[in-house]
Amino acid sequence: MDIEKGVLEKILSSSVEFKRLYEQHTELKHRVEDMNKSKFLSADQELEKKQHQKQKLILKDKMEAILHQDT
Repeated sequence: MDIEKGVLEKILSSSVEFKRLYEQHTELKHRVEDMNKSKFLSADQELEKKQHQKQKLILKDKMEAILHQDT
């Protein structure tokens, strides 16, 4: 999801819900990136990574819905 910096700052300051979703999405993004740096992940870690990726997509969809409501 590519959001212009000015638009992102405006929506983050005006929507508590969007800010919460954005922070959760960012945290999951960092977790997945860290997991991707590992040469080997256990089966449990792979499952956790997949769950994080799915949750990120859900959060992204919710953020996009909020953005479309405001436009």
